[in-house]
Amino acid sequence: MNHSSLRQQLIDTALTMNSSGINQGASGNLSVRIAGGFLITPSALPYDECQPQDIVLMDLAGNHEGNQKPSSEWRFHRDIYLHRKEAGAILHAHPPWCTTLACLGIEIPPFHYMVAIARGNTVRCAPYATFGTQELSNLALQALEDRSACLLANHGMLCLEKNLQQSLSLAIEVENLARIYSQALQIGKPLLLSQDEMNQVLEKFRDYRQ
Repeated sequence: MNHSSLRQQLIDTALTMNSSGINQGASGNLSVRIAGGFLITPSALPYDECQPQDIVLMDLAGNHEGNQKPSSEWRFHRDIYLHRKEAGAILHAHPPWCTTLACLGIEIPPFHYMVAIARGNTVRCAPYATFGTQELSNLALQALEDRSACLLANHGMLCLEKNLQQSLSLAIEVENLARIYSQALQIGKPLLLSQDEMNQVLEKFRDYRQ
């Protein structure tokens, strides 16, 4: 199977990711799970030049097929699929506000109830590691524990969801939270919700998703 429909969905989602302002140029990357592996956007190829045949097929051992090299960040895509069975699609981008916080090593705390959209009471910031390395993948997995989104220090944002549309929606929401939190910090110290308050929101979100 050449998964032509999924390949086009990846390209369309990547183009929307850029047009929405949460990513720029050929940076960032997207993948979607398939039986035995995943499809991922290619390395260094602008999304508006990308054709379905340019999408790279990878297995969970890290082998790839196709006429392009996979994104340099394929390791954390592979490792998330190995360790998070619920992950159907993964999005990595360099959104301006998320990246601003990431460059300061600041996580997004429970300043707003919508932080729970990422399945926790914070959006953690993983420590810095060089892009494309196994070290970065390991740190990202730790930051994503019990979460569906995290920041990557001095780098950007990473999220996972059931499908490409949900991954894109989550990324846009996390970027909006990062913007509002950054703006609030310019005025004063934001009020934070308690663990009990966030637990109530998390429970409501679980019911909503079901």
